[in-house]
Amino acid sequence: MLQILYQDAWMVAVNKPSGLLVHRSMIDRHETQFAMQMVRDQIGQRVYPVHRLDRPTSGVLLMALSSHGAKLISAIIEARKVAKTYLAICRGHLNDEGVIDHPLSENLDKIADRHKSGHNLPKDAITAYRCIEQSEIPVAINRYPSSRFSLLQLNPVHGRKHQIRRHLAHLRHPILCDVNYGDNKYNRYFKAQLADARLALHASRLELPHPINGQMLTIDAPLDNSFKHLLNAVNIEYPR
Repeated sequence: MLQILYQDAWMVAVNKPSGLLVHRSMIDRHETQFAMQMVRDQIGQRVYPVHRLDRPTSGVLLMALSSHGAKLISAIIEARKVAKTYLAICRGHLNDEGVIDHPLSENLDKIADRHKSGHNLPKDAITAYRCIEQSEIPVAINRYPSSRFSLLQLNPVHGRKHQIRRHLAHLRHPILCDVNYGDNKYNRYFKAQLADARLALHASRLELPHPINGQMLTIDAPLDNSFKHLLNAVNIEYPR
């Protein structure tokens, strides 16, 4: 069963674990478990997707409980009235805080995006970040005698595909265990150290006005054990 973070007559939010697909995909036709199906079975009613999380990303996943609710929530998201907060562990020391303003072209998949237009110009993509904690361990993963890490809080303004992952890779501070944009030497090290090593990216908070009464909702998703194990491996204690 998935952890339910919020539920009312209009929506339900769950804490999606890393590795779970949100819905059926042409790319992963062999998979048998999907978040939408699991939530539907768990609460006993149909659910409607309003936003997505990448398969390896954990955290807050919001679904509507009617087609009308889905339209209302989607309109709120399109109007950029939703604030998303992520946590990520990246390679190296990324100091203080800043804004990554780096336009991105959409990464089209040959199977899932085969019907999309070939015109793929870069689109605006902005991500704000703040360093929460830094660490260093006496292990030579790459060419240096020790290895550095940062725990970041990230707030994407836009929602481009893989935006946070690509933005941090652009800064040469890739997220740990990112098989698409990460550092292969670091990925191999943590896979060897941890049986449950996964992409170190977690959707920790979602804030939005309620689609009916307009009151602000704040939905928080606690870290799962696999993310905590990565924190322990890089000697970072997440402050509460």
